[in-house]
Amino acid sequence: MPEPPAPKVSSHAEATPLVLIPVTAEDVARTKRRKIVAWAALALTAAAIGGWIYKRSTDPLRAQDSFDAAQRLFAAARYNQAAVACDRAIGLKPDFAEAYLLRGKAHVAQYDLESGIPDFSKAVELRPGEPQALLERAHAYIDEKNYTAAVADLNAALSKDPKLARGYNLRGMALRALGQPEKAVADFARAAELEPNSDNFYQRGATYQMLGDNKNAILDFTEAIAYDPDKPQGYFARAEAERAAGDMEKAKKDHDYGRYLDGH
Repeated sequence: MPEPPAPKVSSHAEATPLVLIPVTAEDVARTKRRKIVAWAALALTAAAIGGWIYKRSTDPLRAQDSFDAAQRLFAAARYNQAAVACDRAIGLKPDFAEAYLLRGKAHVAQYDLESGIPDFSKAVELRPGEPQALLERAHAYIDEKNYTAAVADLNAALSKDPKLARGYNLRGMALRALGQPEKAVADFARAAELEPNSDNFYQRGATYQMLGDNKNAILDFTEAIAYDPDKPQGYFARAEAERAAGDMEKAKKDHDYGRYLDGH
C-alpha cells in the first residue's frame, strides 16, 4: 500500500520567525547581581593591590622605627625589650641585616649564645661584605670556647678590613686559648698599634706573663694602668708579674692599691 504524502509546509509557516521566551524579572535581577559581583571583585582586587603597594612602601619605615627603638633600648641595657623591638623590625622587613645583628647582641648580652649566634649568622648571610657580624659571632664563639670557629671568623673579618683593632684583639685571645701565645702577642701588638687602650696592652701583658716574660708583662700592665688607672685588675696583674720577677716590695704596693680600688 503506498505511503501517504508528507504534509506540505506553507510558505507562510516557513517565513514566520521564532518567538523568544519572555525574560522574567528574576532573570534581570540575576544578571544585575552578576554584574555587581564582578564589579565588587574588581574593586576588592584593586583595593588588595593598593593595600599591598601601601604596605610595601610603609613597612620599611615602620621597621626602621622599631629598629631605632631597639637601639635606644639596647643603649639603656634593656636587652630583652631591645630583642623584642628587633623582632618587630624583622617581621616588617625580613632582610633587615642590622636588626639581626642587634638582636644577636641583645641575646648575647643576656648570655643566650644559642640564640645570638644564629642571628649573627643571618646578618653575615645578608651582608657578606661587612665584617661587623663576623666580629660579633667570633666573640660569641670565644665565649662558647669554640676557638677554632672564632679564628676562622676573625680571619675572614680581617681579610675584609685589615685595620680592625678589635679583630686582632679577639683573635689574640682565641690563639692564646689554642696554645699559640707567640701569635697572640703579635695580634695584641697590632691591636695596640691601631687602637692604644687599656685592654689591648693588658691582654698582651697577660700573654707575655704566660710566656714567662715578666719584664715585658710589667711594661704592658703599666701601659694598661696609664690608660685606665681606676681599674684594680691592672695593679693585681702587675703585682703578680713583679712578684715573679722578684720585686716583692713593688708587688705588695700594687696589690694593696688594687685591693683599695676594689673596695677591700
